[in-house]
Amino acid sequence: MRGTPQAVEEEKRKLPLFKTEEAKGKVAFSLFSSSILVGICLIWAYRLSNLPTAGDRGRWLWIGMFFAELGFGFYWILTQALRWNLVHYYPLKFNLSQSSYKLPGVDIFVCTADPTVEPPTLVINTVLSAMSLNHPTENLSVYLSDDGGSQLTFYALLEASRFSKLWIPFCKKFNVEPRSPDAYFTHNFDLHEHTAEARQRLFIK
Repeated sequence: MRGTPQAVEEEKRKLPLFKTEEAKGKVAFSLFSSSILVGICLIWAYRLSNLPTAGDRGRWLWIGMFFAELGFGFYWILTQALRWNLVHYYPLKFNLSQSSYKLPGVDIFVCTADPTVEPPTLVINTVLSAMSLNHPTENLSVYLSDDGGSQLTFYALLEASRFSKLWIPFCKKFNVEPRSPDAYFTHNFDLHEHTAEARQRLFIK
């Protein structure tokens, strides 16, 4: 039956998750590509019609240039299969939030090497921003790779792990944007001081 939870679940599964749109300027790109193709064919014809005879100086250089241009031309023609019918895919955020499809696992790697060039506060803000993404927690993993092995970065990450227990629930509860703590707290928000979000924001800060 349509009103049963199972039927509602099936309807959600049928929702389109992405929409596909053709890229604009298709006619202009077709004309541009056609002109390049004509130019390539003219270069081939010129190379063949002016091929030096045996014993002429630079004959092998000319032949080498011809094969190089021939290879480039065929490569260009093959790549047009993707560019000729260019399309863009846009996610339907509302349908994604309503859908019961299991979202895939995501691994995010944040790399750093020198705490003097890349301050730990900047690195930690990046890590916290990635950890706060609107994605199922069980399917999200964030890794920090420190090539310099800095103790400063290590202890900064340790403090950030403690702060994340407050920051991540705050982001998801109030749908905070941006989700980098530094960017969020330096942004001026017009929040009434007696609202729950304003009080929580002051506490987190």
